[in-house]
Amino acid sequence: MDPNAPAFDPDAAEFVPDGYDFAPAPAPVAAAPAPAPAAGGLFAASLAGKPATVDPHAARLAAMAAEFSKPAPAPAPAPAAAAPAPAAAAPAPAPTPAPAPAPTPAPAPAPAPAPKPAAAAPAPAPAAAAAAAASSAADADETSSSLTKEEVDAKLAECDPRDHVNVVFMGHVDAGKSTLSGNILFLTGMVDQRTIDKFTREAKAKNRESWFLAYIMDTDEQEREKGKTVEVGRAPFETENRRFTVLDAPGHKSFVPNMIQGASQADIGVLVISARKGEFEAGFDKGGQTREHAQLAKTLGVKELIVAVNKMDDPTVEWGEERFDEIKTALAPFLKQSGFSKKRIRYIPISGLTGANVKEPLASGVADWFSGPTLLQAFEDVKIPGRDPYSALRMPILDRFNERGTIAMGKVEAGILFEGQRIMVMPLRERCRVDKIFLDDETEISVAKPGENVRVRLKGVTDDDVMKGYVLCEPHAPVHAVTKFQAQLMLSNLDHKGIFTAGYKAIMHVHTADEEVSCDKIIAELNKKTGEVKGRVRFVRDGDLCTAVLSLTRRTCLEKYDDLQQLGRFTLRDEGRTIAVGKVIGLPKSELEG
Repeated sequence: MDPNAPAFDPDAAEFVPDGYDFAPAPAPVAAAPAPAPAAGGLFAASLAGKPATVDPHAARLAAMAAEFSKPAPAPAPAPAAAAPAPAAAAPAPAPTPAPAPAPTPAPAPAPAPAPKPAAAAPAPAPAAAAAAAASSAADADETSSSLTKEEVDAKLAECDPRDHVNVVFMGHVDAGKSTLSGNILFLTGMVDQRTIDKFTREAKAKNRESWFLAYIMDTDEQEREKGKTVEVGRAPFETENRRFTVLDAPGHKSFVPNMIQGASQADIGVLVISARKGEFEAGFDKGGQTREHAQLAKTLGVKELIVAVNKMDDPTVEWGEERFDEIKTALAPFLKQSGFSKKRIRYIPISGLTGANVKEPLASGVADWFSGPTLLQAFEDVKIPGRDPYSALRMPILDRFNERGTIAMGKVEAGILFEGQRIMVMPLRERCRVDKIFLDDETEISVAKPGENVRVRLKGVTDDDVMKGYVLCEPHAPVHAVTKFQAQLMLSNLDHKGIFTAGYKAIMHVHTADEEVSCDKIIAELNKKTGEVKGRVRFVRDGDLCTAVLSLTRRTCLEKYDDLQQLGRFTLRDEGRTIAVGKVIGLPKSELEG
């Protein structure tokens, strides 16, 4: 990202030009006889999408799309008597029990259907009656997980009353993120002394004596050998008032996509800065990851930032106030430009290696110039915005594995998850049931509220049905699964290609998904200096703000940013650099949504 460019703030006022419609897709994906949806709206016309050439489940998705593209295969043979008859005279649905699979009636022109084909149809054929009864039972079963507010409240009463908070540690390579994360786990009792002694011996054998605490988070042997975090380390700890999960993000620029994955799940960002002479400058100058990590964190939804000025005990610093102020003075204008509110940034001097000012306050005479909280106290003090347990369930899948059954791992972003609940895996529309729910520390729970990191054992699906980037939801309120959408984009770091135009390809990182995306067309550009909106532009440049139609190579679960931020904000990366951040502002009406 351009270190001098202002960061895109998803919460800022947007511009959405009216009257722009989505260009027709180049070719329909499946059966041509699909009736066209009602005209009107931003994405009104045919959006059947492209064939998913790289999707391992392409055949299943194509078959599913073909099935959904024929909601009313035989409207013509409707009985003549049903047309003029009043509603009470004939329950119209009887002639059309065959296409039962669609639980929500499509906008197909059915002849005045009654609310539900319950039971008493005017003597249909026995097979048709059985199919209708089975469909009705399936519908009832499918919606059985829809709870009233009172029922949700009763479920929430089973949960731990303490909030769960995800904390992502980010910053330049060698800033001390893994060591700090490991020490927090030790100081909060999550790691015993025997384990620390073991890691101390292992680190000494590798001539890396000071890395022993990092071994708590860096469990991979390659990470320990090279001293570089590759994957996002995850570990739980708790205090009296809150439960936390540490997300230890890699600092090397080669692993920025992994850092994005960690930051996208975070409630609090900890920007770890090395106070050691020369190390802060290396991370903050062009080419360092301090700037990019901070900018990405803000655009990925991190509003609360703690700047942990680490290695204050280093001989080049010796807890000097002058060095602390120097770092603070350099960072403050940059963080403001990146979109962070001054009131939501805290600067805390620490030593991740010794644990000074991490859990216990500094001893008298060490840094009497600092009167702020310890790092863990700051974690307690940060206000976490309210989460909505009453909305539709949304849980993006971060990983999956098999342990006495298929287990999906992820964070509940909205709604609640509970044992016995009937849910659906999107975009495959595979229905299943919640068998068991576990927290990161293997504690079994019966209900998971929003914000919880959980592992869910599922019944009724196989490992192949559950993939990273898929989303767990409820059958009666499915997440959107689309191949095209409208986005608002803030472009940056385009010096390698110069312009962004139709045909530009990149990798989109959204919630836990990484998907190939291309620009179909640019709808409009906003001149940030004058506020003027220009339509029909052919290209935009570095630093421009625009709206565009983007096309995905396979169906991806999205929500509009205004409906659910966690599934509506994303980044675009190309050739190892972040070239855009954006938010979903329009979803098609004729895509497979449920």
